[in-house]
Amino acid sequence: MEAILNSPIVEIGKFDWTITDVIDGRKENTPFVFGKLSKYAKEGEVLVVDEESKSQVSASAHNLLQASSPFVYLPEYSGMAFLHVWNGIQEKLFPRRFKAIIEAAHDNFFVGCEIEPVADYRAFSAKLKSIDHFTEISAKVYPPNPLFGRLWESLHEYIKKRHASDVLIKESSSKPEGLKTAIGSLVEKLIENNQYEPDHPADIADAAVLMAADGYGAGKIVGFEGTTEVVIRTSDSQRSFLFTKDPIPSDLVKITTIQFSSVSEERDMRH
Repeated sequence: MEAILNSPIVEIGKFDWTITDVIDGRKENTPFVFGKLSKYAKEGEVLVVDEESKSQVSASAHNLLQASSPFVYLPEYSGMAFLHVWNGIQEKLFPRRFKAIIEAAHDNFFVGCEIEPVADYRAFSAKLKSIDHFTEISAKVYPPNPLFGRLWESLHEYIKKRHASDVLIKESSSKPEGLKTAIGSLVEKLIENNQYEPDHPADIADAAVLMAADGYGAGKIVGFEGTTEVVIRTSDSQRSFLFTKDPIPSDLVKITTIQFSSVSEERDMRH
């Protein structure tokens, strides 16, 4: 969190990036850190009115802000919510630029920062139902902190035991019937009942996809709907909510806490 509070300036392409308007709320009842991921041009141009000629003319502007995405980080959930800014800081760009800033704060030396989306289970389940047979299941997952999902607890324990910083799993099949997987039914039954207990622990690839869907990695599923190949990524069904584009930090903390609490309850996440 210190890297957020004292972020460096990172030059990427034509623009500079940093974190501005930071508020350190780590001592509040709900600890948080608020800030704005800001994209700006060292030398920009704006239009001004020339009163004498009554025309619009260009004027130079130093450190001209191009886009800004407010965000809040909640240590209790090791998660954050941020604003998707159309044509400025899109949902796939925010994690990359945030990662670059945090890693630059440590001189890119033995440090890694990853932001993975929490999947919307209902949207994810609907996509899984469209597949008739699965040909590939893969996921790259990271050790969870501080929460873990009950249905992928065995994988969580495996990662801890191996002292692994990440685990990459991939299965593929060229057989007509495809891979044997319970991923679709696991997600569906969790939606119906968060206390659902399968007869046996989820197979490792299924557990890895569930882990990725809960925000601790990236998962991909390939299969066929009839003769059409379908590719489903856990990042394609991001959980989101509507909120003002210029939020009051305390209000954003409240609604983000509600969202993460809902996810934890829905999926029976545990410490």
